[in-house]
Amino acid sequence: MNNMRIALFPGTFDPFTIGHESLVRRGLLLMDKIIIAIGVNESKNSYFSLEKRIQMINELYKDEPRVSVQSYNTLTIEFAEKEGARYILRGIRSVIDFEYEKTIADMNRTISGIETFVLFTEPALTHVSSTHVRELLRYGRDISSFVPKGMNYSI
Repeated sequence: MNNMRIALFPGTFDPFTIGHESLVRRGLLLMDKIIIAIGVNESKNSYFSLEKRIQMINELYKDEPRVSVQSYNTLTIEFAEKEGARYILRGIRSVIDFEYEKTIADMNRTISGIETFVLFTEPALTHVSSTHVRELLRYGRDISSFVPKGMNYSI
């Protein structure tokens, strides 16, 4: 039996922020492999195309073989099972995030037995969210303080 600890890190990552980067870095201390799983949600208006998000994140982790980037359009637990991931990684910035994540984690564990582990956002990053970064982008503002260094965010 494969004892490799594989975690799925699901999200839309539109865009991938320094908060996400922090969670992956810290998650790798606990896991053997992390799959950054970009959920395809047709009802969401994405700023960056799916292909662009995959390309940007792949470029960021090109020298880290324990990180892969994939997209999916099924239930997260179905994708996790398909990929052999027994864990789901999530980040929590606030009490509101906690309530939301706990409900989903409980459902996922009940349905599939997959465990969710959460990492609290580093205090200096609690204000960083993809939603706010997208808003800055829409108004042509500089986002370099909120995204990983060297990441090409041109459309």
